[in-house]
Amino acid sequence: MSSFSLHERLAADTVPVTDLALCRVLLMRNRLFPWLILVPRRAGAVEIHRLNDADQQQLARETAAAAQVLEHLCRPDKINTGALGNLVPQLHIHVIARRRDDPAWPGPVWGSGHAADYADGDDAAFAAQIRAALGN
Repeated sequence: MSSFSLHERLAADTVPVTDLALCRVLLMRNRLFPWLILVPRRAGAVEIHRLNDADQQQLARETAAAAQVLEHLCRPDKINTGALGNLVPQLHIHVIARRRDDPAWPGPVWGSGHAADYADGDDAAFAAQIRAALGN
């Protein structure tokens, strides 16, 4: 069995936050949207329904925990959660804090063309807040 490795596009587009029991938690490099990505550390995982029952349940718990952290830290109007995988086949879950005044509202953030880098160090500082809120 091969070991887990993060897809190169996910690695390039994100800042590492922490590892939970199942998932690697990543922060998307886009300050316009508080946006986490959870990647189950299972080699070859591409679909939620193909995970075993225990991993499916753990993924649901960790996705809910990520949503609760973003809700607490960002006070959004809505949390968007999705697993698309059309561009990156590795199973990953998007958890995004949305506000009615964000530039992509009410549409999806991916493909919206709205992106802005974090200022130097702001992404690491936000990742540290998230890590602390997740208890890691």
